Amino acid sequence: MKVVLSTLFTVLVAAFGSQAQTFTEETNQYRNHYKEEFLHSENSPLKAADLSYLQFYEPDSTYRVVAHFEKAKGKSFEMPTYSGMNKTYVKYGVLKFKVNGRRQKLTVYRSLSLQQLAKYKDYLFVPFKDKTNGTDTYGGGRYLDLKTTDLKNGTCVLDFNKAYNPYCAYSTGYNCPIPPLNNHLAVAVTAGEKNFTKHQHEASIK
Repeated sequence: MKVVLSTLFTVLVAAFGSQAQTFTEETNQYRNHYKEEFLHSENSPLKAADLSYLQFYEPDSTYRVVAHFEKAKGKSFEMPTYSGMNKTYVKYGVLKFKVNGRRQKLTVYRSLSLQQLAKYKDYLFVPFKDKTNGTDTYGGGRYLDLKTTDLKNGTCVLDFNKAYNPYCAYSTGYNCPIPPLNNHLAVAVTAGEKNFTKHQHEASIK
């Protein structure tokens, strides 16, 4: 009996380890693709030499949560950006979920201008702030991207490991939306992209 239990325990540990490894590999693969995109985007604020200054939390599957989605019919409004300009969005819905055992919610937005482009017709935008901003992460908040096809049967997988910085975290001159107050989370989301460290490096050698 002990042999059977021992074997079962070994199998379970191996299976769990395999799942964790797969999640880590998938997250790292996503991040490598994310970095590569900077080299192909016409208005990118970063060059190849800057990519080493991109920092991330270790992949953590506890920050990949299943959220309940509630569709909304909001009127278009102007979302302020850090450059002083506004961008037109509409409230698309609300995501309700738990992080670290605490109930949270985030509003999902849709850009009216991007909606007109075939490439971004399914694009949804989730700007947010949390308790890590200004310390471990960029003070201006971070973003998550979704697609309308990610919303299935009233649920959506929300992966904060894919949270990324706006271009304003790297350079000036960009129109980065400011996360609305209703998207300020009362928890620390220790997942996704951290502070861009090039600025700290440059300051240390002056």
